[in-house]
Amino acid sequence: MVDFEEGAWQIRMWKQFLGKLPRKSQKPDPDSPRNPTSDPLSPSSLRTNATNPATKRAFSAVFPTCVIAGIEPLLAFKDVPCSEKMNLFISKLSLCCGVFDFTDPAKKIQEKDLKRATLLELLDFISQNPPNLTENAIVATCKMCSVNLFRVFPPNIRSSNSSSSENENDDEPALDPAWPHLQIVYDFLLKIITSPSLEAKVAKKYINHSFILSIINLFDSEDPRERDCLKAILHRIYGKFMVHRPFIRRSISNVFCRFVFETEKHNGIAELLEIFGSVITGFALPLKEEHKLFLCRTLIPLHKTKSLGVYFQQLSYCVNQFIDKDPKLATVVINGLLRFWPITNSQKEVMFLSELEDILEVISMAEFQKVMVPLFRRIAYCTISLHFQVAERALFLWNNDQVLNLIMQNRRVILPMMFSALEANAHSHWNQGVLNLTLNVKKMLAEMDDELVVACISEFRDEEKRKNFAAEKRNEMWACLENAARLQPVSGNTPVLVMR
Repeated sequence: MVDFEEGAWQIRMWKQFLGKLPRKSQKPDPDSPRNPTSDPLSPSSLRTNATNPATKRAFSAVFPTCVIAGIEPLLAFKDVPCSEKMNLFISKLSLCCGVFDFTDPAKKIQEKDLKRATLLELLDFISQNPPNLTENAIVATCKMCSVNLFRVFPPNIRSSNSSSSENENDDEPALDPAWPHLQIVYDFLLKIITSPSLEAKVAKKYINHSFILSIINLFDSEDPRERDCLKAILHRIYGKFMVHRPFIRRSISNVFCRFVFETEKHNGIAELLEIFGSVITGFALPLKEEHKLFLCRTLIPLHKTKSLGVYFQQLSYCVNQFIDKDPKLATVVINGLLRFWPITNSQKEVMFLSELEDILEVISMAEFQKVMVPLFRRIAYCTISLHFQVAERALFLWNNDQVLNLIMQNRRVILPMMFSALEANAHSHWNQGVLNLTLNVKKMLAEMDDELVVACISEFRDEEKRKNFAAEKRNEMWACLENAARLQPVSGNTPVLVMR
């Protein structure tokens, strides 16, 4: 209720103020299509009007001195002494706390133009590295940014559409109509945070946990331009305010967990992962236990969602950063990938195989030997996949020199698991590209260890004979059961075997 009354007061304030501004002349200058000085909303005209006694009285009536620190907000910074610039800065911030509806472009045009001109002045002022911001200026800055930026997004209407239309909408992100003003506010906030005029010791009381959490919540915006601005701002906050770093990491982790285990709907996962990728590079060694838990409980489960393709590159980069920091985590990641392996999603299988190749390029021999049996059992299944892209991606692993070196040094364990899949592909796979790759791999294995390949062929043939013999025995058993069923008399509720 208080927010509604404050908003109504701001609307009445704007109406009173704009009603007392000098009106634009009805007859424009014939020598020029548009005379800048005749526009009451141009910066030069606004500054001229601000020096007019009538305009000053209007400002005094509309903006009380307790609100704007006794300075008319339309004055230019160059027109006031240095001792008053900070008061004018606060005054202009207060002027920009009015929020307008941008869904109707023809509504309150003058007010929107005035606010935009003031925002540009503020951005220009803070870009010139002014003196250290006072505590009142920091409070006014946080209030202005909160009023303009922090908002609740409407429900995502795409969730009610069909799957086909959803794919079409994904290529056309929803753009916020208020972006012309939001962009300036975001640029202003970024300049403030990176400015040497902002002391972290003073600002941390106002750029606090609540403020940061509101910033993180904005990452769910559908507008990619807004998410890019938020990414830069949150990264700068993380770098400047060390005291808030643990809270930022926990808050981002909470967003990931809610996305994975509850909603599976969030627009900013890729941007948040990109921020975390740079954060991981700064982790000190040895890694803290909380960082390892973040990898196990948050990053690895992010592989299980249906929308993995949206943020796969950023997620893979974060995982590789952890492995670079601690090579022993490679086995943890591989076991996690095998746990969440997408058996029924071929596109995700291709992504998993790509990430596995990146991990195998940096894994140590000792860590590789811990996971090679379940790993190559899964790769063997992928090799015989009927989806040709999955089979090709699995066979491409053999073209990697580092992976081939790991296989060669452990060939007596790996080759027997892979050989039956290779033989099955060579005899019955429908895709010619997969067939050619399979023959190349078999040739490579023969050159690597011909005796082991001969032994694998013999074992494969023996296994095929055992399977054929078991199939024959099973068919004979079913034939006997069918014959016995035919000889049974049919009476009452006796089940009858119907032959097709």
